[in-house]
Amino acid sequence: MTYVIAQPCVDVMDRACVEECPVDCIYEGKRMLYIHPDECVDCGACEPVCPVEAIFYEDDVPDEWVEYTDANVDWFDELGSPGGAAKLGPQDFDVKFIAALPPQAEE
Repeated sequence: MTYVIAQPCVDVMDRACVEECPVDCIYEGKRMLYIHPDECVDCGACEPVCPVEAIFYEDDVPDEWVEYTDANVDWFDELGSPGGAAKLGPQDFDVKFIAALPPQAEE
């Protein structure tokens, strides 16, 4: 695992990170984006372009959002390693705890 997308992305999904990613490893779920842990090359290009500061290096994920580290791994349990988000397109599901979150209001 390298980079992790956390709570600020839920219901926002700006996608600036997707455009910046040189290896196309940021996938779209129903309510948030997910970084594929095996496809990410740890370049960090996604982190500075995120307007809601939702992307963290795995060791820097704030304690209150540590469960998002597992969410970014678990989301790919069914998908495996598709080899690129663009060819897969948006998916209509999230991991259970993301799906169960109340709608996130913009601040």
